[in-house]
Amino acid sequence: MINQEIRIPSDIAPEVLELASRYYAEQEKSYSDSELVEAATEAGIPARFIEQAIKDIRAQHQHKIEQHRQAIKHRQMLLKISAVLLVAIALWNVWTYNSLSGAALKTEAAWAQVENQLQRRTDLIPNLVSVTQTYAQHEKELISLLVQSREAYLQAVTSSEKATAMVQVNQAIGRFRNLVSTNPQLQSSQLFVNLQYELAGTENRLAVERMRYNRSVQNYNQKIQGFPNSLIAKALGFEKQSFFRATTSHVPQITK
Repeated sequence: MINQEIRIPSDIAPEVLELASRYYAEQEKSYSDSELVEAATEAGIPARFIEQAIKDIRAQHQHKIEQHRQAIKHRQMLLKISAVLLVAIALWNVWTYNSLSGAALKTEAAWAQVENQLQRRTDLIPNLVSVTQTYAQHEKELISLLVQSREAYLQAVTSSEKATAMVQVNQAIGRFRNLVSTNPQLQSSQLFVNLQYELAGTENRLAVERMRYNRSVQNYNQKIQGFPNSLIAKALGFEKQSFFRATTSHVPQITK
């Protein structure tokens, strides 16, 4: 079998020759161990010194190469550690956000239960008006106050507006209780007795839901104010919630 000679295209031949010339020039600039020993002998340097010098220089170069390798490994390790830290921080951010969101949702749910009882309490006002009109028609100012307080609550939208409206409702109910205390006929009516039961039950349920809401607010506020959660809470817009303070501690007594 006849070996065919590999042909080099003419368009790359100049590049091949140029690169070969460069390799040859670099080879000419290097020396073998024997050449260095021979040159040192001619200069009057004993061979053992040049051999030791060659050994030391090679060791230094090898040490530099090893240092370079270690530096590369160190950088790679730092990159891995940085990646792990970034992933850990990202996971912690997600977990913290979910935790704060969960606490906020519990607070909203607890407030919804408070609002249910506030609404139930407000819905009893028409019954108070009816009783007042039946047994104390001359109390027109009280009747007007009851009606206006209920309308104020029904028109309230935000939590602060509802809290303000509840002050009016409490004042109106307080005025009604004062009327009851001075009106024996009203106290003895079965309609009022039934209404008192409903008022007492609503007040008690409201107290329970208010307590639950305040507990959820306390837990939520502790979460967003504690470090390092406070960093995430502030950045994501989680704000401190206010406790629901009772405007009156009086629970109506059942009278017969």
